[in-house]
Amino acid sequence: MLRARRRRPSPAPMLLLLLAVFACQLPDVAEQEPGAGEAALAPEAPVASAAARRELAEEERARIELFRAASPSVVFITTTARRRDFFRMNILEIPQGSGSGFIWDRRGHVITNFHVLQGATAAQVTLSDHSAWDAELVGATAEKDLAVLRIEAPVERMRPLAVGRSAGLQVGQTVLAIGNPFGLDQTLTTGVISALGREIQSLGGVPIRDVVQTDAAINPGNSGGPLLDSHGRLIGVNTAIYSPSGAYAGIGFAIPVDTVAWVVPELIEHGRVVRPTLGVQLLPDATVSELGLEGALVGDVIAGSGAERAGLWPTRQDVAGRIVLGDLIVAVDGEPVRSIGDLFLALEKRRPGEAVRVAFDRGGERREVTAVLGTGG
Repeated sequence: MLRARRRRPSPAPMLLLLLAVFACQLPDVAEQEPGAGEAALAPEAPVASAAARRELAEEERARIELFRAASPSVVFITTTARRRDFFRMNILEIPQGSGSGFIWDRRGHVITNFHVLQGATAAQVTLSDHSAWDAELVGATAEKDLAVLRIEAPVERMRPLAVGRSAGLQVGQTVLAIGNPFGLDQTLTTGVISALGREIQSLGGVPIRDVVQTDAAINPGNSGGPLLDSHGRLIGVNTAIYSPSGAYAGIGFAIPVDTVAWVVPELIEHGRVVRPTLGVQLLPDATVSELGLEGALVGDVIAGSGAERAGLWPTRQDVAGRIVLGDLIVAVDGEPVRSIGDLFLALEKRRPGEAVRVAFDRGGERREVTAVLGTGG
């Protein structure tokens, strides 16, 4: 006969009892204040509200508003050049480069640097709303590194910048540059005017004077963009940087707006800067320097010109075949002339038909005459 096995009690009721006791000893986490556990671990610290974090300084708000107002006037310019495929003899459009510019008036005129368009056969202007427009060249001057394009965009999209003055600028003034460095459109950088009255060499070989120096970041692609004062007024056109590497090094230059203000209307009306002329042909500066002289040396005098009527002498040969130097122009209306570039700059703001006082050396003797300016190139 088999003996019935005695059943052992099941452990489940005892396990449930232990779990119930343990649960009763746990703290009521749900009823704790939020962050109470953290407060026990670290001292209480004030937490800034979202509204406080959104507050901006007055200077920041002014800068933001200035950018919002001015940025629709700034454009992105891309250029292409035509090249012939050597093997297939097809004409190809090759990307040439890019730069910045800004809207000058509601007739569609856009200002940029001459060097942005140099070597290009076509240009396209992209507005701040990302609409792109084919542009035609209206006029350009290498001597001032300025060019004018025109686009056929609707008038309501043309938002010209307010034009200021560069004559009253001060070192230390806040300036802002808007442009497209490295193709990154609508980029704002800020800085101060670092120096005034700088001189840089243009692609045309004539110095650009009264250039504004700034430490606002200007990089490749910023060329042609506006330099603004703290009121959003145009005070210069960004044109060049000084850098061993070709990238921003804290020194940038802008063509002063007072120069832009008289050059641009000339380019719009004539397609070029109409320069008054004395009616002389000058010997190279290198030749004058080799002779140990300083000034603009007259090589020839154009018949019927103001210079001829005033009695200026050209360089010539005497009866013995020896070279006799012409008159050495040393000043115009009291403004010193030390080179050909100085003479161009002394005349460029005058108009054809105006009379100027020309001081010159002839055989070591200082003389002065009055000459009437003619129309030059």
